[in-house]
Amino acid sequence: MKIKSQKDFWSGVMFVATGVGFAWGATNYSFGISARPGPGYFPFGLGILLALLGAFILFESLVVETDDGEPIGPWAWKPLIIITLSVAAFGLMLPRLGLVITLPILILCASLAGDEFHWKDVLINAIVLTLGSWLIFIKGLSLVIPVWPPFVTG
Repeated sequence: MKIKSQKDFWSGVMFVATGVGFAWGATNYSFGISARPGPGYFPFGLGILLALLGAFILFESLVVETDDGEPIGPWAWKPLIIITLSVAAFGLMLPRLGLVITLPILILCASLAGDEFHWKDVLINAIVLTLGSWLIFIKGLSLVIPVWPPFVTG
């Protein structure tokens, strides 16, 4: 069988592998029941859905004909490195600086990965996402995430 779309083929393989990995990892947690789902219920379902989506894309890459085979282009190293380091820095800074300072820093650093950078867009994104994260995670879900740095809260 010939691969008719390299991009779809490798995307499908990645989705299937990630989905199966998450579903398999979720089996280490309690599933609970539909009325009272446990911690493994949601990641298992998402893993299965992701694997099914990947299988569909994989099947399509082997069946649907394309003009040039849609070859995979070169890796975009700059965005890959910047975003990976931004997320790692977020994880390190969150307990020390709190959500209100760390999230805008993450947004600023990650926005540098793109080809177009506009301060106004970054500022609007930082305000909206920080406020939304505070509303969802702190107020809505009552998660214990530091909002402000320890030196501010005393």
